[in-house]
Amino acid sequence: MEIEKKDIRSLSKAQLRDFFVANGDKAFRGNQVYEWLWSKASHNFDEMTNVSKETRAMLENNFVINHIKVDTMQRSEDGTVKNAVRLHDGLVVESVLIPTNTRTTACVSSQVGCSLDCNFCATARLKRMRNLEPGEIYDQVVAIDRESRLYYNRPLSNIVFMGMGEPLMNYNNVMKAIDMITSEEGLGMSPKRITVSTSGVSKMIKKMADDEVKFKLAVSLHSAIEETRNSIMPFTKNFQLPELKEALQYWYQKTKSKVTYEYVVWKGINDDKASIDALVKFCKQVPCKVNLIEYNPIDDGGPDYRKASFQQASDEAIANYIKALEQNDIVAKVRRSRGKDIDAACGQLANKS
Repeated sequence: MEIEKKDIRSLSKAQLRDFFVANGDKAFRGNQVYEWLWSKASHNFDEMTNVSKETRAMLENNFVINHIKVDTMQRSEDGTVKNAVRLHDGLVVESVLIPTNTRTTACVSSQVGCSLDCNFCATARLKRMRNLEPGEIYDQVVAIDRESRLYYNRPLSNIVFMGMGEPLMNYNNVMKAIDMITSEEGLGMSPKRITVSTSGVSKMIKKMADDEVKFKLAVSLHSAIEETRNSIMPFTKNFQLPELKEALQYWYQKTKSKVTYEYVVWKGINDDKASIDALVKFCKQVPCKVNLIEYNPIDDGGPDYRKASFQQASDEAIANYIKALEQNDIVAKVRRSRGKDIDAACGQLANKS
């Protein structure tokens, strides 16, 4: 029976060095291979040209590189690019390139499917199959950086964890991926250009604060009225607003980093004065800004998926939100939906300009 080979990217640099020493080679060989795996994002041992053929064969016999493959790519009329990313085990996730005049943002996935049940989100229909490994998250960023250079003649500038899955329910792997993305031995990107978006997993927000992360935090809020929030995202009954507020206050106390609230306004759900007043009150608890997001409707012609309940709110309702927030010195912006002519499993492609 053939033994399943280990993904070499699960080894630290120290472990790689030890592997080579144990196999009669020099420790520095581990440094060379580590650079190929991360800084050069190699997907094949044969690409490691400063390593002997014998050494490459030994690596091939002992390890695999479980890299992603961009299966299909769709380009929107507005320049947005959606990648269907096939993993080594045949499962598929999505990542999205969102360009503006001044920057290019990668929207990446952290899980195959999602264990949460947001009623408005396409991914909620997909059972969570597994967490993504750090290398699989890293590969999505590398792929979008290459597309950004190819199509827009500039490197990737920002990353948002707003694709498939809840990042804080794959905490360790997401943190390891971000460590490599920001490391000089990886992509060398500033953590200040990375935003991790959560639906409000309070205890993990506190853990991030304790871990002294340097990236930004976004919270998909959508309502500051408990009953409304629970109806939009039923799982939030386990992460209620007082607990979320406390976690975010703790986050700001530890990091001094403002929170961004992602907030979709829907007709007849959260477009009334009570909803506006509740959001203003909640925003006063922690220094923050608000992204009001234009709803990107889900419509795949399938059976009743509660999608009929979710309709884009009027421009007047959005204007009322903006006015109330600004009158209370809360920074608010409207994010228009991107990639409307292509489908995206994350449900909402926000313009990150």
